[in-house]
Amino acid sequence: MQEPTATGTVPVAPLGKVLTVDQQAGEKLAELIARKTDRRFDAKTRASLETFYAARSYGPLWTENGAVNARAKAVIAQLGNAEADGLDADDYAVPQLKADASADDVAEYELKLNQSVLAFAKHAAVGRIHWSRINGDVVYTNTAPEAAEVLGKIASAQDKNAGAALAGYLPQHAHYKALKAKLAEIRGQKGDAHKRIGYGPALKLGMDDARVPDLREKLGVAGTGTAYDKPLADAVKAFQKKQGLKQTGVFDSAAIDAMNGPRNDRTADIILANLERWRWIPHDLGKSHVIVNIPEFMLRVYNNDAQIWTTRVVVGKPGNHATPLLSETMKYITVNPTWNVPPSIVYGEYLPALQQDPTVLQRMGLTVSRNRDGSVHISQPPGAGNALGRIRFNFPNKFLVYQHDTPDKNLFAHDTRAYSHGCMRVQNPDKYAEVLLGLTLPNERYTAERIRAMYGSGERDIKFPTPIPVHLTYQTAFVDDGGKLVVRPDIYGRDQRLIAALKGDERRIADTPVERREASSSGAVRRQAVRLPQEQPRSSGFPLFDLFR
Repeated sequence: MQEPTATGTVPVAPLGKVLTVDQQAGEKLAELIARKTDRRFDAKTRASLETFYAARSYGPLWTENGAVNARAKAVIAQLGNAEADGLDADDYAVPQLKADASADDVAEYELKLNQSVLAFAKHAAVGRIHWSRINGDVVYTNTAPEAAEVLGKIASAQDKNAGAALAGYLPQHAHYKALKAKLAEIRGQKGDAHKRIGYGPALKLGMDDARVPDLREKLGVAGTGTAYDKPLADAVKAFQKKQGLKQTGVFDSAAIDAMNGPRNDRTADIILANLERWRWIPHDLGKSHVIVNIPEFMLRVYNNDAQIWTTRVVVGKPGNHATPLLSETMKYITVNPTWNVPPSIVYGEYLPALQQDPTVLQRMGLTVSRNRDGSVHISQPPGAGNALGRIRFNFPNKFLVYQHDTPDKNLFAHDTRAYSHGCMRVQNPDKYAEVLLGLTLPNERYTAERIRAMYGSGERDIKFPTPIPVHLTYQTAFVDDGGKLVVRPDIYGRDQRLIAALKGDERRIADTPVERREASSSGAVRRQAVRLPQEQPRSSGFPLFDLFR
């Protein structure tokens, strides 16, 4: 085939030379790609297609001698299997090519199949629904692959592996694959495949109840009769521990909810939403990385795809203080941090408190200073009573959230731990620091004891030579270490909105972003200042009020 001209079109063959159908299709293909009035591709994609096809002299990718080739058949099979990943095969229409196809038919087939292939690659790589459509406190940086990259990857694969090359844009980590397998399992069940435990009075040791035999069967506990005995109560306690519930041994409504789970159709929808959220997150989680699962209130550290440590966390309250979803890198930790009080807390909590008690800031150990521009800065110096505790874990981000210690440890005993202003409180911060520093500074041999020995009044930053990725996720459905599907309460009410977008008419435009006002959280590492109202109450008992005039 002749090389294209500088304008991107293929020159007309000399008189008397008969072009093959592929060559004729190449001429038509060059014409169609260059046609700016063709609305099926945007300018960037059209330019990328030109780059790809010009490099192959506009030879068709999906046909040979006017017929669909093996490469196309492998890719079409992958598109038809989109449902396995919670995507909709109808979004990736497969064109038909008749047996006596003309060059024009072949060129049209080429571009139509490209549309579906590129749409699938985009949805696999960054999500079917753009995260900005779901909430303003979600930010991920994945970008859709360019057309030339996608088609080049497929072209370089063996024909039989072309479908796998396209599927390679989906997440390949174990979290996604395990959840995908559970979706197939649930879809293969008819109705509710398992017996559900009925609701009734909470079962306590010594009670008789008709539900006991079914409960024994569920938990694999030997015995007869309807007595709620100690072996069964112990099994319930173990079940509660596995589910993250309070380990009472009392079979109450929370335990029944956890044991029954949602019905299959609802569970499948929840899995769809969670597969989609995994597609938003960078697919390469990092050799060493941290995952916080907000609905589970847990933090996990991974190295070489294996979980090496975990701890409980307290996350943001539902509403304006919800912990955001993001992926960033942890660059350093701060021992003995200063807490710079965010403006949202000053306005929302401290000013109203001052109206009632003018000594409240002094009693809390807060320092108030006036900046040159007239604004006021409120902070809390390092110490045992500091709101951030003894350690802060820093991964700079637009929401200004971080992880930190806390002097208030009692909340970690709660099953539901959504109490913060957006930042994450870590139950075992000294051990967490040891684990992280062991990954990024292994030769320094930091231990929890050595870190605790640094506690005092002076701030100290320990920088990471190799930053560690931190992924703040929202997985209401996941597969635990034992291979069991776990469905957690949707504390922020995110699932229904995402499910509706995935299954409704919004899908037509849902992969395009929407503009949102810049968000910022209440937890900031940097120094923050506020401008307070001109008229403030004064009290001779509170000299700091002079700063608020």
